[in-house]
Amino acid sequence: MSSSKTSSLPQKPPNHSSMNSAPTNAMSLEINQKWFALYVKPRHEKVVDRALHRVGFESFLPLYVLRHVYAHCSKEHQIPLFPGYVFCRFDPLKRTPILSTPGVISIVSVARKPVPVDDVEIFSVQSAIKAQMFLEPCSFVETGQRVRITRGALSGIEGIVLEVRKSLRLVLSITLLQRSVQLEIDASWIAPCGPSSVSLSIAALSTTL
Repeated sequence: MSSSKTSSLPQKPPNHSSMNSAPTNAMSLEINQKWFALYVKPRHEKVVDRALHRVGFESFLPLYVLRHVYAHCSKEHQIPLFPGYVFCRFDPLKRTPILSTPGVISIVSVARKPVPVDDVEIFSVQSAIKAQMFLEPCSFVETGQRVRITRGALSGIEGIVLEVRKSLRLVLSITLLQRSVQLEIDASWIAPCGPSSVSLSIAALSTTL
């Protein structure tokens, strides 16, 4: 895996005067757009996220609360769950505006080709954030019992279940980045995943997280 900076000239979509063609064009644009991981400058995650939002891109920066305890007080800080990365949804053939965003170093790529983040993985992290679950980083977990949440606000998300100090933790991973996060769950929420996962659509999620 490499994080190589790639670019191409933006292609202007053809103009159509027919109102009936608009839904078709919108659907085509939707299909071409995927979630990608952007490698950004150190401590520039929030700057990049705001900049992408300002120009109309759909970006996603998952954060968690880290509490620092000092001599006479404590202070909470919102820290990126995936330091050094911001997720953004766009058409990879029109990535020049993404790469020109201040703070963006590159799009995470393999063999110099941008590789999208797995839809189920990004859906799972987005759902946990939207449900205001407490997430924290953990070691990358690639193997184990894969389960799906079947009830509540997290219904539909998938991950690997672990037992930690007599409590269950659901590990959500972004395999492309080899990074994982975890949250505590109840055993009654989960069911083993079948041989084929249900296709999940993140389009139904609110873009305001």
